[in-house]
Amino acid sequence: MFHPPRVPLIQAPTPLHRLDIASERLGIDLWIKRDDLTGFALGGNKGRKLEFLLGQALEENAQTIVTCGALHSNFIRQLGAAAARFGIHVSAAVMELPYEDSPNPGPRLNPAAGSPQTLPWLGVEVTICPDSTWENLYRAADDLADAARQKGKHVMQIPVGGSSPLGVEGMRRGALEVPDTPGFHQIVFASSSGSTHAGLLTRFRSTPTRVIGIACDPEAEIGADFAELANGRARLFGEPDDFRAEEFHLDFGYVGTGYGTPSQEGIAAIRWLARTEGIFLDPIYSARAFAAVIDYARQGRLPGRTLFWHTGGVPNLFALPNEVGDTELRNLGR
Repeated sequence: MFHPPRVPLIQAPTPLHRLDIASERLGIDLWIKRDDLTGFALGGNKGRKLEFLLGQALEENAQTIVTCGALHSNFIRQLGAAAARFGIHVSAAVMELPYEDSPNPGPRLNPAAGSPQTLPWLGVEVTICPDSTWENLYRAADDLADAARQKGKHVMQIPVGGSSPLGVEGMRRGALEVPDTPGFHQIVFASSSGSTHAGLLTRFRSTPTRVIGIACDPEAEIGADFAELANGRARLFGEPDDFRAEEFHLDFGYVGTGYGTPSQEGIAAIRWLARTEGIFLDPIYSARAFAAVIDYARQGRLPGRTLFWHTGGVPNLFALPNEVGDTELRNLGR
């Protein structure tokens, strides 16, 4: 069996506990998996993926890691911290708001606050590109990698969000922290670049547990990409690569104005959970997912025990634009 190299980064297992007050108010049996408390580089589930990705980088003697993402990427923040521990340089191509077909008209996070604020401290070399399509962002990362190779550097490229077969394995192993007994009827979480979703589905595929991803961007065809991620991980480990796009349950009803901008429902979810359980969500990912939990509960769509997987990202809560933080929150708090 394939045994990928692994670098310990996070504190695991992360807490898994019942949300008693939230359960009572929503009329469901609601639990939470606290990957916001992984303990590495301000927390988040990306550390699970990076344990394997950094293991690969060290095995390959990488001198430079090149990646890309949105300016407020949680992955780039944690990658920068992980690589710095081992003296590996990180070069990242970023856009404030990459898009698939057209620019996102929603309110933007403060570009000087949240995750971007940490990148100079970690030594990450950031190349800011004008907002454009994801494909253009990927090409910009390729250009950075080519430039580093021309300087004689041994380069490792990591896809956006750490979504690679090894990233899937990191999340699959994290999902093993959730016991089969008594089990959950469904797991709800924020789904974006795919390795979180693929890892959770790989773990729970043969169980009765439904794996429900709340989409954070409007790309309707991403299920096929997720299936390929899961199949890539399966091939690494000599397992059947028979995942299909239709197995990936994705709910696009909470995307709002589009990727990378806070939604009104998400802001309301941040306020609700903070006041109910003292737990904060991030405005881009977990807030959307928990908004779906609230909505599903009110519609009677969460039978049995529900697990909400908090993927982290809380530093970007402090990058909310003033018009959201001051006006919208005040109005929602009435």
